[in-house]
Amino acid sequence: MRHFTKSAALAAVMTLGLSGAALAQDVPAGEKPVDPYVQSSANAGAAPLADTATFDAFHGKDGLARIAADLVDRSVVDPRIKEIFATTDVPRLKRTLAEQFCYVLGGGCVYTGRDMAAVHKDMGVLNRDFNALVENLQWAMDKEKVPFFAQNRLLAKLAPMQRKVVE
Repeated sequence: MRHFTKSAALAAVMTLGLSGAALAQDVPAGEKPVDPYVQSSANAGAAPLADTATFDAFHGKDGLARIAADLVDRSVVDPRIKEIFATTDVPRLKRTLAEQFCYVLGGGCVYTGRDMAAVHKDMGVLNRDFNALVENLQWAMDKEKVPFFAQNRLLAKLAPMQRKVVE
């Protein structure tokens, strides 16, 4: 049984899930290009944990890279949310998600993505999309054999970002 509510967990994941979307794409004629931004780990959306115990429970940077890759691979084919990822730069998304997870878990990584509000602006992300993404993140964390206490710590760091993502 999960110790964290789905809606709180959703916020966490969805915030992360799209952090690299649309950055490396060409701007279609007549559309506004992505606003420039200052690269800063402050864009990750949460302050990092002070200790590294949770980071270690995720099997370090390699484990986080596997989790991010599994999450994205599952999400881009998930019929509930695949449309959200249709124009996403998948390799960049995997990288920035791993960076974001690592930064938030106190792993000493630098997050190179944009802030959550800017990334998700006008995407029409709904709570049901969050639910699907959280399920996919939980699947990826379970596959990596991350203990529930560690999963809940990550989700607790990510959950407050929901307000900046869901429309």
